[in-house]
Amino acid sequence: MRQFDFLGKTKYFVPLSLALVVISIVLLIPGVRGLELGIDLAGGMQFTVQFPEYVETAELRNLLGSIDAGDVDLSASVIQDVVGQNRKTITTQLLNVEEDLRTIDRIETEIRRTYNVDPGSISRDLVGNQVSEELARKGWQAILLALVAILVYVAWRFRLRYAIGALAAVVHDVVIALGVFALFGVEFNLATIAAFLTIVGYSLNDTIVIFDRIRENLKIERKLSPYQIINLSVNQSLSRTLNTSLTTFIPVIILFLFGGSVLRPFSLALLVGVVVGTYSSMYIANPILHAWTVRAGGPKRS
Repeated sequence: MRQFDFLGKTKYFVPLSLALVVISIVLLIPGVRGLELGIDLAGGMQFTVQFPEYVETAELRNLLGSIDAGDVDLSASVIQDVVGQNRKTITTQLLNVEEDLRTIDRIETEIRRTYNVDPGSISRDLVGNQVSEELARKGWQAILLALVAILVYVAWRFRLRYAIGALAAVVHDVVIALGVFALFGVEFNLATIAAFLTIVGYSLNDTIVIFDRIRENLKIERKLSPYQIINLSVNQSLSRTLNTSLTTFIPVIILFLFGGSVLRPFSLALLVGVVVGTYSSMYIANPILHAWTVRAGGPKRS
């Protein structure tokens, strides 16, 4: 089997990653690009509709998409079912009642006319920024908690040097994925936060597999240097890493292409996460582990 010199390419890929991370951070600055927050994080007008009979969500979404609302895409509204009832909540990006009053009235008129809804069966409320900010804060707290848990677990399961490498790879993946969202103006919502937590788990899984092989080889290959052991371990894990990434990439790209506008932010986050996570497990986590090991005076075989 051909052995690739992964650590030998560090001088190319680490500066590339640093540049991508810096660019992503700059893009995330609100004055430059910033994130395009979704309705559930930015707030909006919420309609609660009691239908005479059950209405398919896709059908209702198509109706909303046919309504002219200027720059607002009503087909991107968040539509949720109230369990056990023919009732739905529709949250749109309309925030200013006075400016958007005609559009709001048009939405209610179209729903009443199309589904024979009684005027008293539609209510509307403004979802304020306070609620949205609370949801956003909890989402970021979940991501930070996951990162701290990773640091503690990997440090306990392996050593601190492994934990720092794994954490750097995960942060690298999340920041670059956020930069892609800012660059292309893709909506960032609660579902996307769930996708980013998935990225954290996916990236960590790939890295842990390689780290586990490194630890095994430290016990077996006692004559090899840290450089050789890490390269050997990455090569031994390469087939599994690529197969896992490919089998994950295929359904995610299909979801991205054919899942519709509602699922596109979620699938894009996973798509970027799979690609960057596979890359970082080989070219970010391992160079950090190698640099720390060399500085500490060689591998500790445990």
